[in-house]
Amino acid sequence: MNDSPPDTATPAPLHLRLCAGLYDLLPLLGVWFVAGLLALLVTGGALDPHRGGHKLVVQSLVSGLTAGYFVLSWARGGQTIGMRAWRLRVVGADGSRLPAARALLRFLVALLSLAALGAGFWWALIDAQKRTWHDMAAHSMMVRLEKR
Repeated sequence: MNDSPPDTATPAPLHLRLCAGLYDLLPLLGVWFVAGLLALLVTGGALDPHRGGHKLVVQSLVSGLTAGYFVLSWARGGQTIGMRAWRLRVVGADGSRLPAARALLRFLVALLSLAALGAGFWWALIDAQKRTWHDMAAHSMMVRLEKR
C-alpha cells in the first residue's frame, strides 16, 4: 500500500491535532456519563467502584464507548466533533474513507502512543508527512481541510 499523502491534502500539524483532542473531551464527558449510567443499570444501582467486578464493568463501558465514538466518527465521516471545529479529517493514505477495521486499529495504536507518554503523537514532529504512530499503523493520515 502506498503511504504517501494524496496530492491535494495538507497534513495536519500536531498542535491542531492536540486542539481537536481537547475539544473532543467535551463530548467524551457526555459519553462517560452515559457509561456511568449504564454501569448503574447493570449493577442494579449498587455500583461500588471498589469492588473488582463493578470496576471492570465501568472500565469496560468507558473503554468501549470511547472506542465507539472515535471509530464510528473516523469510519463514517472521517471527523470527530473536535476535528470538525479545527477542519481536520482522517483519511486513508490514498485519500479514501478509512474502513472501520483500520479506524479501530488506529484507535488501539493511539492508546499505545498515549501509554508511551505520547511518543506516538510527538512522532508527527519528526515525520516528513506529519504522521503519528497510529497513522502509520492504520495507513491513514490526518489532513487539514480548506476554508470554504
